[in-house]
Amino acid sequence: MPRAFALVTSVVSLCFDLLIFSGRASGVHLKPRGQSPQTDFLNNFEVVGNSYASAQQVFLGTLDKVYIVDKTENNPWQINGHPAWASEWSISSRQTRVMDAITNSFCAGGIVLGNGTWLNVGGNQAVTYGGAAAASQAGGPPYDDPDGRQSIRLLNPCDDGSCDWILGQPMTTPRWYPTLETLEDGSAIIIGGCQSGGYVNDPSQDNPTYEFFPSRGQPITSSILQNTLPANLYPLTWLLPSGKLFVQSNWNTVLLDYNQNLETPLSDVPDAVRVYPASGGSVMLPMTPANNYTASIMFCGGSNVTPDQWTEDWDIPHYPASSSCVQISPEVSSSYEEIDALPEGRTMGNLILLPDGRILCLNGAKLGTAGYGNTTYTIGQSYADKPILSPVIYDPSAPAGSRWSRDGLNPSNIDRMYHSSATLLPDGSVLVAGSNPNSDVNTSATYPTEYRIEIFYPSYYNQRRPEPQGLPNRLTYGGPFFNVSLTTADLFGNVDNIQTAKVVLLRTGFSTHTMNMGMRAVELDCSFLGNPDGSGVLHVSQPPPNPAIVPPGPALVFVVINGVPSVGVQVMVGSGSIEQQPTTPNEPLPQSAITPQQQSQGPSKKGPGASVVLGQANGNLVHWLKIAGALMAVLVIPSFC
Repeated sequence: MPRAFALVTSVVSLCFDLLIFSGRASGVHLKPRGQSPQTDFLNNFEVVGNSYASAQQVFLGTLDKVYIVDKTENNPWQINGHPAWASEWSISSRQTRVMDAITNSFCAGGIVLGNGTWLNVGGNQAVTYGGAAAASQAGGPPYDDPDGRQSIRLLNPCDDGSCDWILGQPMTTPRWYPTLETLEDGSAIIIGGCQSGGYVNDPSQDNPTYEFFPSRGQPITSSILQNTLPANLYPLTWLLPSGKLFVQSNWNTVLLDYNQNLETPLSDVPDAVRVYPASGGSVMLPMTPANNYTASIMFCGGSNVTPDQWTEDWDIPHYPASSSCVQISPEVSSSYEEIDALPEGRTMGNLILLPDGRILCLNGAKLGTAGYGNTTYTIGQSYADKPILSPVIYDPSAPAGSRWSRDGLNPSNIDRMYHSSATLLPDGSVLVAGSNPNSDVNTSATYPTEYRIEIFYPSYYNQRRPEPQGLPNRLTYGGPFFNVSLTTADLFGNVDNIQTAKVVLLRTGFSTHTMNMGMRAVELDCSFLGNPDGSGVLHVSQPPPNPAIVPPGPALVFVVINGVPSVGVQVMVGSGSIEQQPTTPNEPLPQSAITPQQQSQGPSKKGPGASVVLGQANGNLVHWLKIAGALMAVLVIPSFC
């Protein structure tokens, strides 16, 4: 009887596998990244390297390389006979390589395209010592930095040290402080900016337009940018599932149909200005099957400054920052709602999506705004004071009133003021760099030019990480699901943990000026099969057949078990080209199931949704014998004839 039972069980298992795994998506599977090295800095910051150029702009280009872009200034590291204002930092070796950004990239914007190429767009005129205008805008001593205001710089990231920035066809107009977002076809929209720079914008130099890369012709005028002077630089912009853009500038908000050049007004943002130089933190909350992939955007901090206050003749550095947090779901409601406030007022606080669904807030100050200048009020040249060294974490799933927490979190020892940046790394840690509220390199100022790179290690970092098998290297918009295998160890010894497993697709974005342009997290739909030996399989849907939910291009994938993420792998979402992305309906997922261990002492926990538990009683053995007989008859297995 035991032998017969084993044979029947094998046949049932084989046939069940044939039925379930017949729907697997084809493609190359990525090897799991294994375990992250243990750290002594859990919930803390570790200084890990030198950026060579102060990290005004930062992005993750490969699984091992972080790219850093600064403004042109007198950094001590040289390239091609002039100071370097760009570099590449290796996560694995913690070594830095200088790079040549070619033109002045001061306060540029950036984004990744659908083919994996990164853009760095706009900047400042050519300068000399102290940031003064250079005699020649074509380059030359001392910095050899041609005018970068119309520049489009392109980089294809690499791991062999061979890549560097190149110049593309210039933009139609100069742009300093532009915002970029990736669109559904993998192209980029370039929004706003000014022509000559300054603390805030003004009518004489305003560029209230948007254009595209690759170019679609002459720039198009935007009403919201025209109407929100002087605080309309770096407008906060996200692509929404409808294909429209959410744009927030000064106090105003609109939905922009960029194909028709139509703007639909929404409510004004409450409590505080969030754009530069008020510089509140902003983030699109994770889009999930549970929230039907609804886009909700959160803003925290900033400054309650009226349009006529944006001058430089008052005590900016001692003006209290706002602690307000608000949220809007612009395709559900035109109004903002108040949510849990920050523990203290904060300007220039980066909000970083973590793979477990929480949001890390770090960097910034209690007083003042972004920017620098030379007045009797400035702290050195800084328009902000009282740095906030302690991070705080927001948990959207926690009860209202208790979503912010800094329990167990340790402060940094480095002031991260204006021109700081932060980005998620593949192992789930967060790189933090920059700070330079100075017109040129100044290492003796109250808030000096900062080159030290830190890493912050969240609470899950030292946990044993899941090592999922079967993640594809490319994801499509709809189509066949794929299967991800998890061992008993991946499920922490309890197969029931598969019921709450998540597969998270995360774009880390381009970090500058308290923004991470293009950052978003999308949870993929999945069902599961728990095996009698404690292992399991996730049946994972491709991204929804709508490229506006997650634009094409490179992204990280994490499998999260019990709040612990695997080490992220990099995948290409979409076709890998800048084009209208192919879409197809998602293949239906198999029903979720857990088969108990043979000596189970009772029914297993039933998971959410369609989860069922099979074979809980002896009577189910007869049921499976009948199924096995029917399947054997269909398959005509010779050894049983």
